[in-house]
Amino acid sequence: MSAEEKNLIEILEEGHKVDVVKYMDYVSAPQAGAIATFSGTTRDMFEGKTVLELRYEAYVPMAMRCLSSICTTARSTWDIHKIAVAHRLGPVPVGESSVFIAVSSVHRADGLDACKFLIDELKASVPIWKKEVYTNGEIWKENSEFMEKRLELAEKRVSLGKKPVVQEHRRGCCGSKVRVEEEEEHKDITGDNNSS
Repeated sequence: MSAEEKNLIEILEEGHKVDVVKYMDYVSAPQAGAIATFSGTTRDMFEGKTVLELRYEAYVPMAMRCLSSICTTARSTWDIHKIAVAHRLGPVPVGESSVFIAVSSVHRADGLDACKFLIDELKASVPIWKKEVYTNGEIWKENSEFMEKRLELAEKRVSLGKKPVVQEHRRGCCGSKVRVEEEEEHKDITGDNNSS
C-alpha cells in the first residue's frame, strides 16, 4: 500500500458532518500502538462576543493538493501508519466539529507530533477560509498560523537577499473591509475606530 493510499483526505460539502468513527476506523490497524486525534469545534464565545456559528469556504482542488502535500511532509518526518483529515464547508453550529485529524503510528510520540504538525500546517497554508458569525455581526478571520507563516517566509526572502514584501500588505487579507458592530460604533479588524 503506497503512502497516498494510507491517507484519507476529505473536504466535506455543506450539510455533511464530520464522522469521527469513520476516520478512527480508517486509521486503526493492528501494528498501530497509538492513534492521535484533533477535533476543532465551534465554541460559543470569542473575545466576549457570542458566536452563533462558523462558516467555511474553500478552493477545494487546491485545498486537497495542499493537504496531500502536508501529509507527505508528515510521513517524511515521523513514522506514521495512516492519516485521516476531514474539514467541513458551510455553516458549523456551536459544539460541532469543523475539522478532524487522526494519525496512527507505532508509538505515541510520532502520532502526537504529526497530528499537531498537520493541524498547524492546515491552518497556516490550506486555502480554507473561516467567517465567525456573532449575535452582533460577522467577520472573516485570519489564522494566527497563517500570519506567522507569512512572516517566516518574508524573513527567509530577506535572508536570501531578495526584496522584502511591501509593508502595506502586513495588515491581512481583509484589512478594514470587514467590520463587526460593537454597540454604537463600528470597529474594523485592525482596531481602528470609524463612525460610518
